[in-house]
Amino acid sequence: MDNIFVVIPTLDPDENIMQNFIDNLKKDFKNILVVNDGSKSIHDSFFKKLEKKGILVIKHHKNLGKGRALKNAFNYLLNEYPEIFGVVTCDCDGQHSVKDIKRCAKELIKEPNKLILGVRNFDNENVPEKSKYGNKITRNIFKIFIGLEISDTQTGLRGLSKKLMEEFLDLSGERYEYETNMLIECKNESIQIDEVEIETIYLNSNANSHFNPLKDSVMIYKLFLKYFLSSFSSFVLDIILFVGILGILKIDSKILAATILARIVSSIYNYIINSNLVFKNMSILSLLKYYILVVIQMFISGCFVTYLYSLLSISVVIIKIIVDSLLWVINLVIQREFVFKEGKYEK
Repeated sequence: MDNIFVVIPTLDPDENIMQNFIDNLKKDFKNILVVNDGSKSIHDSFFKKLEKKGILVIKHHKNLGKGRALKNAFNYLLNEYPEIFGVVTCDCDGQHSVKDIKRCAKELIKEPNKLILGVRNFDNENVPEKSKYGNKITRNIFKIFIGLEISDTQTGLRGLSKKLMEEFLDLSGERYEYETNMLIECKNESIQIDEVEIETIYLNSNANSHFNPLKDSVMIYKLFLKYFLSSFSSFVLDIILFVGILGILKIDSKILAATILARIVSSIYNYIINSNLVFKNMSILSLLKYYILVVIQMFISGCFVTYLYSLLSISVVIIKIIVDSLLWVINLVIQREFVFKEGKYEK
């Protein structure tokens, strides 16, 4: 493991925890790079001590975020150590044991073309509630929206080969969303992900974490919010048009006709938004596949709404909202895996 670096982004560290961690890490890894991501000046002497012990330290003048810290570390190592095999990234808050870092490094050597993830078991009793439910929500969002089934989407313990370091260097994201974008890039470029189960360690209920639940969650979920807003606004437009057209038409089959006319307009809007802002795939083929889907779902919606309206004594608009809400989930999966499959998720 001589050509593998351990990269540790750091902001205002607990010096005792980190010192013990570094001392144990040095027993197995001779190459360690710490990024001081704008820590307060009271920590300057601590980082100087690390340098005297042979630890490489990169300093940011101000806090630029974990994503920027990782990218700057990758860039530095690729320039200064061209023979590098890869890196294992880990956190400075005591969550990752040296044993697990070694396991990820060994897996990286075995599988250099894969992104290695050290994944935690969130069913353990020592996991803080916010971490447990936060991960489960993100895990399910990834499964639904991206089509990736990952046990621990927010793990900081990752193994990357030199090739992946170069590839991920161009990814957007300055804070925690950068690690999310790594996973999305794996989907975009068909890069396999290999999971290594690790200890689930939380010191002081994860009090040393610098994760901002509001700000960082918004950045992490940005892609999913874009898809939701695109779909929801299309859905609202479709319902409004449906209600308006339904009031104008004077024909017997007006539910089906209103469904078709409303969907023609809302589908044009939805395709433009999704192909440009979400999936980044506007082409004749994606357009053809999209409208095959639109036609099929349009008639399913129209026929089901008509049928249910004949059976139930409730508003046709309420029936349409229920039917189209169920079709929305199916529509998401089909768009992801069929219509825009050759596109790239916008990060």
